[in-house]
Amino acid sequence: MSLWQRISLIFKSKANKALDRAEDPRETLDYSYQRQVELLSKVRRGVADVATSRKRVELQVNQLEAQSAKLQSQAEKAISMGREDLAREALTRKSGLTSQITDLQAQHAQLLGEEEKLTLAQQRLQAKVEAFRTRKETIKATYTAAEAQTKINEAVSGIGEEMGDVGLAIQRAEDKTAQMQARAGAIDELIASGALDDVTAVGAGDDIARELDAMSSQSDVESELARLKAAQQPQAIEAAEDGGDVIEAAPETAEKPAEER
Repeated sequence: MSLWQRISLIFKSKANKALDRAEDPRETLDYSYQRQVELLSKVRRGVADVATSRKRVELQVNQLEAQSAKLQSQAEKAISMGREDLAREALTRKSGLTSQITDLQAQHAQLLGEEEKLTLAQQRLQAKVEAFRTRKETIKATYTAAEAQTKINEAVSGIGEEMGDVGLAIQRAEDKTAQMQARAGAIDELIASGALDDVTAVGAGDDIARELDAMSSQSDVESELARLKAAQQPQAIEAAEDGGDVIEAAPETAEKPAEER
C-alpha cells in the first residue's frame, strides 16, 4: 500500500467516524420522510396533469362531435333543398372531423389509462408514506427514550463527561480540604509546643508586656512568702509561753531603690 493510499484510508476512516458521531437517526428519518412526501407530491401533480390533459381531450372531442352533428344536419338540409354540392361539402368536412375525433378518442383512452395507473401508484405511495411516518415516529420515540435512559445511567454511574468533570472537581476539592486541615493541625501543634509564636495573642513579642508579667509573678511570690511568715509567728509565741526560747526574726532589709542597685 502506497503512502497516499494509507493517507486516503486514514482520512476516510476519520471522516466516517466523525460523521457517525454527528449523525442523528431522528434527523435522518425526518429527512427521509420529507423526501417521500416530496415524491408523493410530484406523483399527485403528475396525476393532476394527466387528468387535465384527459379533460382537455374530452372537451375537444365534444366540440368536434358537436361540429360533426351540425355538418350532418346541414348536409341533410342541403339534400332536401336540392343542393347536392353543399351536401357533399358538408359530408366531406364531417369525415375530416370524424378522423380527428377518432384520434382524440384514442388519446383520451391512453390518458385515461395513464391516469388510472398514476392514481393507483399514488394510493400505494400514500399508504407507504403513512406507514413510514408511523414507523418513523415510533423509532424516534424509542431512540429518544433510550438516549434519555443512557444519560441517566451515565449520570448515576458517573461515567458521563459532565458527571466525570463534576466527580473530578469534587475529588480536587476534597483533596485541598484535607490538605488545609492537615496544615491547620500542624500549625496548631507547633504553636502549642512553642516552636511558633501566636501572633494573634495580645502583647505577643512585646518586651514591656513580658516585664509586666514578670513583675506580677514576683509580687505574687512576695505575697505568698509574707503569708507563710505570718503563719509561723503564732507558733513562736506559743513556744515562749511554754518556757522555751523566743527566737526573734531578723528584721527584713528594706528593698533598695532601683537607682542604688
